[in-house]
Amino acid sequence: MSTAFDDADFPAYTMGRAADMIGVTPAFLRSLGTAGLLEPERSLGGHRRYSRHQLQLAVRVRQLLDEGMLLSAACRIVTLEDRLAAAHRRIVELGGTLTADDDADLPTPTRPDIATTHYYGSPRGDRSPSAP
Repeated sequence: MSTAFDDADFPAYTMGRAADMIGVTPAFLRSLGTAGLLEPERSLGGHRRYSRHQLQLAVRVRQLLDEGMLLSAACRIVTLEDRLAAAHRRIVELGGTLTADDDADLPTPTRPDIATTHYYGSPRGDRSPSAP
């Protein structure tokens, strides 16, 4: 039997408890609401309530900010990562399969020729690339 606490989207945590759980300040959680990433549910008294899923998103934003990203960029990245994960779950629900190449946690490799610097020869064949 499943309960509301098994649901990752159930708004179970108050702002203070949520902030303590993930090691941030309540102001940080409010800033994620202002940025449009999180929209917490409200209790009857108007207090914010966060779900486990929202807290996971907040933790990921905090990681990106610690790496030097701007808040707006971090929120956009987290939104796209979350949408990709949801799309992958939906593919599996519909009976599709995902390969190792579809793993969203692995970076997409670049083509080797993009990452390699190419120097073009000079119009005169007697000059090396380092010659003036």
